[in-house]
Amino acid sequence: MTDTDTAIPRPALLLGWAGVIPFAVFAFATALELRLPGLRPEPILLAYAAAILSFMGGAQWGLAIRETPVDGQRLAASVIPALVAWAALLQPRDAGLLLCLVAFLGLLAYDLLTVRQGRSPGWYGALRLQLTGAVAGCLALALLFD
Repeated sequence: MTDTDTAIPRPALLLGWAGVIPFAVFAFATALELRLPGLRPEPILLAYAAAILSFMGGAQWGLAIRETPVDGQRLAASVIPALVAWAALLQPRDAGLLLCLVAFLGLLAYDLLTVRQGRSPGWYGALRLQLTGAVAGCLALALLFD
């Protein structure tokens, strides 16, 4: 592997971390018991987590459809995060946040596997470790202080 295989592209790094901002804002708002008029941060955090979990599954879909032949198992794995996210929205808030947390960690394991197999860019694993670590920390914080 060369440095170009493992160096995270700057746009992916910056945009990825920008996506962590709502996790941090609403997790800390939960921990500090901050409330906006008529809004609680926990359901906003859960909805955002579900949306991003679905998005992350879509990243694997995009990688899967580039393969020839298309791997049906990989496509199925790419749809699971969206289904789990939807199920999380149907749960009581804490159960939904916990389900998202577990799903993010499970998807990270799958993403790292695809990097080791050479089926995802080498830099993707490093980016996912950083971002999922931050997201998992935010969700755990919200669960601890809810």
